[in-house]
Amino acid sequence: MRTLHLAGDSTAAQKYADAAPETGWGTALPFFLHRDLAVANHAVNGRSTRSFLAEGRLDAILRVIRPGDLLLVQFGHNDQKTDDPARGTDPWTTYQDNLRLFAAAARERGALPVFATSVERRRFDPAGTALATLGAYPAAMRAVARETGVPLLDVTARSLALWQALGPEATKAYFNWTPTEQDNTHFNPPGAIEIARLVTDELLRTRVLAPRDTRRLEDPVPADRITWPQPPQIEENP
Repeated sequence: MRTLHLAGDSTAAQKYADAAPETGWGTALPFFLHRDLAVANHAVNGRSTRSFLAEGRLDAILRVIRPGDLLLVQFGHNDQKTDDPARGTDPWTTYQDNLRLFAAAARERGALPVFATSVERRRFDPAGTALATLGAYPAAMRAVARETGVPLLDVTARSLALWQALGPEATKAYFNWTPTEQDNTHFNPPGAIEIARLVTDELLRTRVLAPRDTRRLEDPVPADRITWPQPPQIEENP
């Protein structure tokens, strides 16, 4: 069985019961993939290309990735935090260098690297125009993809177009808006499902996957299909 390994940040990560209804789109990705293509979600809240690499998280993926697998890489939100030396990167230097490391490492293991530009935040101007918030990072990723021949999923462009089509009010139903929180970055179950659908469509568009690898792309997916496991137990030293 092939595995799609997902390296990314909180927009894609598995959430636990204490964070519900916040949902990463990686949680919903298996709904649209054939059961013969497993998803291993290695995305972690708050990580950038810099911190993911520094913490050895790519090394952990490389210990289990196999020839024929996919490594889908989506970072940018936290790379933008250039005032944080543990996470921030320059889009045209360190960010691109880190993306090259991900691509080269996957290829050395016989796996296929795939880049995905970051999903856009929910932000509109007073006239109702959806605004780009990710700076130069999507363009920098596109440039590395062209240079290295890595397939590119343009999630930034696709998600920005989706938010524009929906408009300022309707988009609230896709983000983690609750009575106590108005989160314009992270998703609720419907939002995670729709971004996972979009990502799968991009995997088809770029021919990373064939139609036989996907399922139910045109079908509604009930939000109650999303579940949140309990957080993993942390063992205390005796």
